[in-house]
Amino acid sequence: MDNQIIKHIPHRLDSVFYNYPLYFVTFNTWQRAEILANEAVFNAFVAYGEKNVSGGRAIGRFVIMPDHVHLFVRIGQNNKLSDFIRMLRQKITKVLRDDIGYDGTVWQPGFFDHLLRSSESYSEKWQYVYENPVRKKLVQRSDNWPWQGEIVCVDRV
Repeated sequence: MDNQIIKHIPHRLDSVFYNYPLYFVTFNTWQRAEILANEAVFNAFVAYGEKNVSGGRAIGRFVIMPDHVHLFVRIGQNNKLSDFIRMLRQKITKVLRDDIGYDGTVWQPGFFDHLLRSSESYSEKWQYVYENPVRKKLVQRSDNWPWQGEIVCVDRV
């Protein structure tokens, strides 16, 4: 994986799963509030991702920044990307309220999604996402950013 540290070894999916679309998704906090880069949010994100694999919804690589999230996701038949993101944001909101005590508005309405059509596009987007913490001067090296990972290997386009 180009010497990039990923927190845990991702599941491998049956090749039929690769027939489903692969999206690059970004969503932001309300007024770019820096509330996401913490262990409670990270753990909730990973738990949600792991729980959804069996239902044909797979999060690949991701980076949780203080005020936004980047992720790659495959959505299987009979699933909607908007529902998946809505439920993910609900899970994170619950953790922010219950575990962290955040009581403000959490999310900017909507999200950005881009359907990936080639492995080159995936690689380019991942490199951008992976370097985000360095560009924001949060760490000196991308692999030092603790709030990133890969839940399922979804990289084949």
